[in-house]
Amino acid sequence: MWRESRGRAESAAEALRAAMAVLGLPEAAAAKVRPVVTHSGASYVDLGMIRSDHAEQLAQAIRMALIRVH
Repeated sequence: MWRESRGRAESAAEALRAAMAVLGLPEAAAAKVRPVVTHSGASYVDLGMIRSDHAEQLAQAIRMALIRVH
């Protein structure tokens, strides 16, 4: 179970790093994105501390993607 959770967390973290790269965010920002698995086996992604303008770029990209889907 832990390995499956770790795999999900790593996959999600890599997807976020890839999206950040597409947006042109610096590699230093993407390096803060880390997979995390709790003792109970829950998978998370820690975004770390990112600059507010980078967070705004991510939010804008999500909004635009949602608009295109709907």
